[in-house]
Amino acid sequence: MPEMLNPFESDDAFSMASLSAAIDILPNRYGRINELGLFVADAITQRTAIIEERNGILNILKTQPVGAPAPQNKVGKRTARSFVVPHIPLDDVIRPDEYAGIRAFGQPAGLETLVSVMNNHLQTGRDKFDLTLEYLRMGALKGIILDADTTELYNLYTEFGIVAKTVAFVLGTASTNVLAKCREVKRHIEDNLKGERMTGVRALVDADFFDALVGHANVEKFWLNHQAALNYAASDQDPRKGFNFGGITWEEYRGTGTDEDGNTRKFITADEGHCFPMGTANTFKTIYAPGNFLEAVNTPGIPIYVKQAMEAMGRWIDIHFESNPL
Repeated sequence: MPEMLNPFESDDAFSMASLSAAIDILPNRYGRINELGLFVADAITQRTAIIEERNGILNILKTQPVGAPAPQNKVGKRTARSFVVPHIPLDDVIRPDEYAGIRAFGQPAGLETLVSVMNNHLQTGRDKFDLTLEYLRMGALKGIILDADTTELYNLYTEFGIVAKTVAFVLGTASTNVLAKCREVKRHIEDNLKGERMTGVRALVDADFFDALVGHANVEKFWLNHQAALNYAASDQDPRKGFNFGGITWEEYRGTGTDEDGNTRKFITADEGHCFPMGTANTFKTIYAPGNFLEAVNTPGIPIYVKQAMEAMGRWIDIHFESNPL
């Protein structure tokens, strides 16, 4: 009797390293924050991240007579904070009926079909992790990172001793000086960069906020000119993705997700928006910890791990995904 083929044991393409590498090159089909390239990716070899902060001290130096004692340089105070990296697992399964009737029993001729089935599962898993990462990153921009069930994971205002800044734009009042509101936002960000650099300020806002902004009496003519310029240059461009007003790039953000109980969550609350600096070096970072596997111990974390194992009786293949992002 011929030996039955088990491609998951005989082909290195189904090893954890190969599957994790494969899922990393699959297309990211969700995530405006990812598209903006705001968060720098980094990796650590442990499950806890130590974030060090150095408060820079800048002084205006006083002139001194030649030969006089120079003032002593003051360096910033260092503060270290410890964060446990969240663990996000996902299990999946491939059953025989997904490719039955295509590959002859015990024959390798249909292996590519099995690979195709595996790729479909990998892409589905990748999409869910990408959506989750977008949700977590939006939480970081908002200052409060929530789990899928709205449980608070980290309050960054509390962790870093920051007072939340809110600017009420009062867009329902025709006389509101919207440009002054924009200047207030920019000045607050500039004053709190603490030695960081930036290339500009962007705002991701809810659809209701965006409509109120572009429909405001003191903004509407700039919005109409913006639309006209885009229509002249390229009719397929969406003017909601980059309307510059008051030195801030305004963008309508419609990110939503559904939790495992079917509850839909908007990533930005109605009538609100969140402003942040672009082009920074170290302000925004995603840190990946190693996976919960023996072969991953003390190795730099990667965005997503994937591992498969055949059920003891050969009735299905279990797939395990996990990501450990901070």
